[in-house]
Amino acid sequence: MLSDRSYIRDDYQREGTSFLLWMLSAIIAGFVVQNVFAVWLNTNAFERLMALSEFTVKQGFVWTFLTYPLLHGHVLQILGVGLGLYFLGRELRPHITDRKLIYLTLAATVIAACSWLAIHFGRGGNLIGATSILCCYLVVFACLFPNREISFLVFFILPVTTRPKYIAWVVLGLDLCGFLFAEIPGGKYDLGIPHSAHLGAMLAGWLYFRYLHESDWNTFGRAELELPRWMKRPKSPPPTPEPALKANSGTKRPDIRAEVDRILDKINSHGFGALTPEEKRLLDDAKDLLSRR
Repeated sequence: MLSDRSYIRDDYQREGTSFLLWMLSAIIAGFVVQNVFAVWLNTNAFERLMALSEFTVKQGFVWTFLTYPLLHGHVLQILGVGLGLYFLGRELRPHITDRKLIYLTLAATVIAACSWLAIHFGRGGNLIGATSILCCYLVVFACLFPNREISFLVFFILPVTTRPKYIAWVVLGLDLCGFLFAEIPGGKYDLGIPHSAHLGAMLAGWLYFRYLHESDWNTFGRAELELPRWMKRPKSPPPTPEPALKANSGTKRPDIRAEVDRILDKINSHGFGALTPEEKRLLDDAKDLLSRR
């Protein structure tokens, strides 16, 4: 029976969770094999085959455009990135299909690789780590929920509450400064952080949200550029419409569940963005109404 809000989310979260677990398992496995070669066998052969670099491109190792996120520098890096990918991915999945989440991850990985390679070709170095995917997820999350309050502990001591749009702005600003004043000039100020890859992945996330999530495929060629919601000034909220189910408060519970199941099937097939405004309102009203019964 429909007794609370979790029922509606659970049905279309399971597939996304499985993809996230597969991705995290691959990242952890890559890190383990990387350290087996480096520590036990005393060789960096695995990293040279999987990391993206000028050498791998010239040798024709095209798979490195997709395999570099499997490698990381240390345990804290993979722990932080892994937790971020898991929690952001779980929040994104109910609003986009599992297939689109996979495509978004692949697009962010490739665009970040091309952005980094355009700056570092002929300069040496290599690209490793899944931080680019995390940056992409962060931008999409900030576009979807710009004003959702997030609380966390700084250094596990100081409690801080902020909003996704502010986090995205800070990350974007830091990467822009690092790109312009450290990565491009090089030298002693370059700490080896792939700011160009982060910016490429963030661009991929914004392009997805602007052209694939909010827009219909049929209007793709006629779409106009527009800032995402988290870059705009907040406007006064429109008047709240009357709940669609209020007039039909006598509707039987099986009828409501059948309608909700139909909407959930549509979300699994076409994504949350495919719902009509009335279907979205009906979904919210059904959660509120059934949770009070």
